[in-house]
Amino acid sequence: MKFLLDVNALIALGYKKHVFHKRVSRWAAGKSLATCSIAELGFVRILAQLPEVDIPVTTSREMLATMKHERRLTQISDSQSAVDLPLWVKNPRQITDGHLLALAQSNRLTLATCDAGIPGAFLIP
Repeated sequence: MKFLLDVNALIALGYKKHVFHKRVSRWAAGKSLATCSIAELGFVRILAQLPEVDIPVTTSREMLATMKHERRLTQISDSQSAVDLPLWVKNPRQITDGHLLALAQSNRLTLATCDAGIPGAFLIP
């Protein structure tokens, strides 16, 4: 089985100070993992905005590149449209999750997340 990491799972995997870093790292060992532009952009944006640390965009990008290489993450293309969002998406906070779920399903992948609120996604134990 191959997994597409959502934004939070990608951050937890790549940022050692994340509350779920150990959980996601242990789970990810030996798994076939993928990423996409939306998840990667979220990784860079969120790390660069963390108030408790000073991580510039350049450093966030370098962290992402290193993680992708070390973890052998594959990159999938994104051809999903907003009209492809699942019907359960009702508010703006669900849009990225819905988009990533639809993207994973269209590529025969499973969306992996730490968020129990995404219907049909795999909750990383």
